[in-house]
Amino acid sequence: MNIFKLLFELFLFYMLYKLVFQFIIPLYRASKRMKDQVGEMQEKMRQDQQNQAFNKGNVTDASPKNGNAKTPSSNDYIDFEEVK
Repeated sequence: MNIFKLLFELFLFYMLYKLVFQFIIPLYRASKRMKDQVGEMQEKMRQDQQNQAFNKGNVTDASPKNGNAKTPSSNDYIDFEEVK
């Protein structure tokens, strides 16, 4: 009977080993990699927004300040009909 107990314990250790090294550790690595990629994308988006705000600020600074702003023409708008 001791041989069966030993085989059972070895089988449990083997299954635990497989669980840890083939499921838990790869899952941890993938989630860490994903978290890093999301952080990089958020940082890139933040930088893009800052660059757009900076560039937009430069464009508005270059506009004439004498109050002759361009008024929107009728071609700037799209007509639509409500569908029921």
